[in-house]
Amino acid sequence: MNDIAGLINTLIRFYIYVVIASAILSWLINFNVVNTQNSVISRIADLLYRVTEPALAPIRRYVPSFGGIDISPIVLIIGLSIVQILVRRLLA
Repeated sequence: MNDIAGLINTLIRFYIYVVIASAILSWLINFNVVNTQNSVISRIADLLYRVTEPALAPIRRYVPSFGGIDISPIVLIIGLSIVQILVRRLLA
């Protein structure tokens, strides 16, 4: 059971990093720091969007936007951290 808990925690940690990367890239795109006309940036942004949007979309329906600031990645990271703690306690 310890191996399963370790695998689940590793996958959750990796997904948290992907959510953080997606949020940072969206900020960089919105502030025109990176150019989406670049095919590499466009592909990375599309990949991150496709991976994170299924988890972020339901959160966005219930969490209001604060003056254009999207806090759904923060809510998702907190939720994933809680799941990590529960997995450690239940399977370890």
